[in-house]
Amino acid sequence: MAAGSYKQFCPVAMAAEVLCTRWTVVLLRELMAGSTRFNDLRRGVPRMSPALLSQRLKDLESAGIVAREALASDPGLYEYRLTPAGRELTPIVEGFGIWGQRRIKADLSLQHLDVQLLMWDMRRNLNPTPMPRRRNIIQFVYPELSATQRHWWLIVDPKEGVDLCSVDPGFDVDLYISVDLRSMTAIWMGLDTVRAAVDSRRMILTGDRQIASSMQTWLGLSPFAKERKLAS
Repeated sequence: MAAGSYKQFCPVAMAAEVLCTRWTVVLLRELMAGSTRFNDLRRGVPRMSPALLSQRLKDLESAGIVAREALASDPGLYEYRLTPAGRELTPIVEGFGIWGQRRIKADLSLQHLDVQLLMWDMRRNLNPTPMPRRRNIIQFVYPELSATQRHWWLIVDPKEGVDLCSVDPGFDVDLYISVDLRSMTAIWMGLDTVRAAVDSRRMILTGDRQIASSMQTWLGLSPFAKERKLAS
């Protein structure tokens, strides 16, 4: 997979040749989070070009880490799933995340804001249990962003699951959330809280009181949010 070889028999060097190419660990993170289709993987790694994503998937398939399977319902479409060898990498990728959450300074992390990735990750980890047992529409508004990135809708349906839209789905909104992207990212990462953002007026909640009051509970946080920053 790598452009060059370390030319060492050491297992660390050989594993690095497979895993340390650009985007590979991030792509593995997305596969481990449950994305299986090409377009879903693209949403999880939005800054990765489609051509490079396709190449990395081929590389991982050649290495026996990923298996490509044609959909029975549509043989022209494929899903990508981790093989047993790929699943063995889970604690390694999780270790990267834990170390990064503990050791990388918050200010450095929050220099790299991406609303599309943030909303995609929030959709994936959202917990609908505290919400009313009906379809709930939550609109996020990021006032400082351009018109094409400013509005996002989470559709939470007890039967259909959670969907994300960047175009108005046409349903009545139950809760409007106006917040700046940095604050929302910090909350998702476990570096801030909904209450603190509301109290400081960085976040404004308008609509259903039950959904608003339980936001910290249903909000889909990073799987590493529970890890505390450590002193360097």
